[in-house]
Formats: sequence, C-alpha cells, structure tokens
Amino acid sequence: MKAPNNRAVPGLTVRPAAIPFLCAILAAAVASGPWAPAAAAQEKKPPKPAASEKAKARDVAVIKTNLGTIAFEFLPDVAPKMVKNFTDLARSGFYDGTTFHRVIPGFMLQGGDPLSKDGDPSNDGTGSGPRKMPAEFSTKYSHERGIVSTARSSDPNSGSCQFFIMHKHSPHLDNQYTIFGRVIEGMDVVDKIAAVKTDCTGKPRGSRCANRPLENVVMKSVTIETR
Repeated sequence: MKAPNNRAVPGLTVRPAAIPFLCAILAAAVASGPWAPAAAAQEKKPPKPAASEKAKARDVAVIKTNLGTIAFEFLPDVAPKMVKNFTDLARSGFYDGTTFHRVIPGFMLQGGDPLSKDGDPSNDGTGSGPRKMPAEFSTKYSHERGIVSTARSSDPNSGSCQFFIMHKHSPHLDNQYTIFGRVIEGMDVVDKIAAVKTDCTGKPRGSRCANRPLENVVMKSVTIETR
C-alpha cells in the first residue's frame, strides 16, 4: 500500500429620600399625559435563530501522537464512503498504536497501517483494513497543505485504511487519490513530524530507503469527536 511518490449626568444628583416622591410624580404624568400608552406593550423576546443559522455539529478526527495532536474535519460531500470507512475504523480502535511509517518532508506523511504495530519495519506500508474502498475522486479540492487523502496500491479502488496528510501542495495527485479530510488543528505538529529524521535523511536523492522515521511517530489514539 503506498501513497504517491513525490472582537449620571455630571452635576445632577438626587437625594435618596426624594426618589419615591419623584417617581410618583413621573408615573402620574406619564399615565395622564398625551404620551401615555393606550395599553401596556408586551416585552418582545428576540426571535430564535432558524435551524439553518445554527452551527451544525460535525465529526472530527483527533489523532494524538507522541509529538502532539492533529485534528481534521471530514469532507463527506466528496468522499462519503471513505469518511464512513475511516470513522468506523477509528471508533473500533483500529488506528490506536499505528505509526506514521513514511515521512517525506515537503510532500506528505503516511500512516494507519496495522502492520506498523508489530515491531517489524520491513512490512510497514503493506497492511490493509477489513474493506477495500472504491475511488471517490473529485476536483472540488486539491492536494494542498493539510489535506488528508487515501493511500492505495496501483489499483484505484484499493484504498483501505492507510492515509496521508499533505505537508506541501502537490496538485499532481489530484483526481488520482481520494481526498476525504482537511486538518483544522495541529499543522505545527504535521511540521514537527515532517522534520523527524528518517532512513533517507542525509542520503542523496534517489537512494534506496523507505522514508521511515528512525524513531517511531506513534498514533497513541485516533478518536472521533463531535464539535
């Protein structure tokens, strides 16, 4: 399973003892004067906001890692099937303990493979979840910084559980991978993960390496919150 390569008027005082007397005079004047209301007006309460004006609750994925927390919103308007797949897996605890096993600074971070929990780095990136998901490509969103998309093999309909978070804009991935989320909190954590040393750090471009962090970046928990 792989992600793509590359906001008192001054001087006027009233003695306390005179207040009741003044109030009585003012009340009588209002009641008998030409400005007296014909009937007592009922106090109007502000109208309740229409349902469409209320902020709609939304599900948000919260990824707590050993380097900080990332939260992203879902984009069910373009990928309802992948959104449901991810939320189902997260609610089951599927992602807890998995890692970001592939990190390419200036490109993306990939994770979510259940095999990344077994202590054998050689098989990281080859695992999958219980379901294969059909491609849900869309041109509404682009693979810009903070977008969350679906990792897959060469088969466009092989997306399952692995996902990647864009570190930099990579429009060449558009209409090739299923975009299903967008980071709303924790881009500083994404940057921190992108800066970790990997087995490719310091090596010439094109060297054989897996872009695997030398120290695990663990997803301690991946939960779904309604906000």
